Amino acid sequence: MLYLANPCGGPKVVQAIRDGTLGYIDTPAQGNIRPDGVTWAADNGCFSDRWDEGKWWRFLESNAHDAHSCLFATLPDVVGDAWQTGIKSLPWIEPVKALGYKVAWVAQDGQELHPLPWHDIDCLFIGGIGGTTEWKLGPHARNLAAEAKCRGKWVHMGRVNSERRYRYALAIGCDSVDGTFLTFGPDANLPRLLAMTRLSNQGALFEGVIA
Repeated sequence: MLYLANPCGGPKVVQAIRDGTLGYIDTPAQGNIRPDGVTWAADNGCFSDRWDEGKWWRFLESNAHDAHSCLFATLPDVVGDAWQTGIKSLPWIEPVKALGYKVAWVAQDGQELHPLPWHDIDCLFIGGIGGTTEWKLGPHARNLAAEAKCRGKWVHMGRVNSERRYRYALAIGCDSVDGTFLTFGPDANLPRLLAMTRLSNQGALFEGVIA
């Protein structure tokens, strides 16, 4: 399972991104220069109260030359509200695809009550800072992840900032995760994260995660 990081953790984190050990998460407001040739994902930045649709779209347009190395670009979503997320996301599926990106639908609270446009999306993104923890770690999100895998979709979980959350995401079939785990205390947390990554590739982190 791939961990997508931002470069705020310092030069060792940037080197791990360059090496391909970690991926890179980018947003319209991040302001960092993404290293050439890295595996990355384009988040939408909707968790900000000052989200600007135009800025988000210009961000995607300006990075479309790297769409081939982008795991997914997240459609706009609404914190904790699957219905409003659908209203906001649906009109953008085709424009984002037209730029060459794979499209990620952000599942928020209540998504199980509303059909997903499975045929039109490439990735299920289990809401990060948006969806409540209860929903995100509950059976509905877990079932959606299982369905996504059965349909051959990429599954991503946001806001993974602990080993326990990492283990959980791995156990429900996530292909990638992101978080701020390396932003604070990177000297201690980077070796821990790299160890978790190695163990996950060996299938050694599943035991005892889901009751």
